[in-house]
Amino acid sequence: MAEQQEAVFANYKRVVPKRKGARWFKDVGLGFKTPQEAINGIYIDKKCPFTGNVSIRGRILTGVVMSAKMERTIIVRRDYLHYVKKYNRYEKRHKNVAAHCSPAFVGIQSGDVVTIALSPRLFVSMSLRFSASVTAVASSLTSSNCSVYHT
Repeated sequence: MAEQQEAVFANYKRVVPKRKGARWFKDVGLGFKTPQEAINGIYIDKKCPFTGNVSIRGRILTGVVMSAKMERTIIVRRDYLHYVKKYNRYEKRHKNVAAHCSPAFVGIQSGDVVTIALSPRLFVSMSLRFSASVTAVASSLTSSNCSVYHT
């Protein structure tokens, strides 16, 4: 029932202004700073950890953005090594992880290195397990104008 009630307030514009401004945002912790776009922006995203109803807990992973073609969703490739006991060697493996990307992070492109974090509420509501909205982007050489965190 609570999920249905969120739609009622989706376009609710009346906000009592405060000293810092009319937009609500929060500090997600874990050493991540709230981006200026989340503080000053006008987007509405209920899955954004800075302005929405999502908490960041559990695993924090890094990977490379493979695709940013979906709306507010990116595909992150995680490379790792797997040990094969028989040959006493390691083999390369990878996983592709879909993650929610907040509109606060503009300019994320394929090839950027991002940090994604586990969001329990996203995991319950959809097939997306991770929120890339807590994103640390080390921009590739071609896109050095991103205004987000560098690793």
